[in-house]
Amino acid sequence: MFEFFTDRAKRAIVASQDEAIALGHDFIGTEHLLLGLAATDDSTAWEALTAQGLALVPLRAETVRVLEAAGVPSTGGQPAKDALASIGIDVEEIKRQADSAFGPGAFQYPRPAYTPRAKKVLEATVREAAALGHERFGTGHMLLGLLAAGEGGRALEVLAALGTPPSTLRADLLPRLTPAPE
Repeated sequence: MFEFFTDRAKRAIVASQDEAIALGHDFIGTEHLLLGLAATDDSTAWEALTAQGLALVPLRAETVRVLEAAGVPSTGGQPAKDALASIGIDVEEIKRQADSAFGPGAFQYPRPAYTPRAKKVLEATVREAAALGHERFGTGHMLLGLLAAGEGGRALEVLAALGTPPSTLRADLLPRLTPAPE
């Protein structure tokens, strides 16, 4: 499926993974996808978010607030590291050796997994692009997928807390997606 994503959309996905790791989360949720889209400068999603007054730093701060209020810990994958340590595997030593052999940051453990809701966003991305007659999926389609994914997503909580209704963002975004994705 990822072969149909544009380069900018792929960068947004990587940025969402980076945001999850930076925040110490061992999962990628809708809130991380939103941050990844906000971090992808000069993309359709970034333009629409910026037009609504939404920038990466306040989005990140609100994401942290929403997650803390929900009691979501920033574990940095510690439970997985502890489990491996209990059977004699030193993740930090593996990281040091990988950094030495391949360069700093070459080894990230654990790799955050997508939450079921984040997977639904990616599925909705495909449907949104198809509804517009597009064969490739860009950041704008990802943002539409995020908005269409339904209630309960933390990304929508973040948007609501910052005073941006999904319908307003969608109305701003749709004209930006014609005729083709970036």
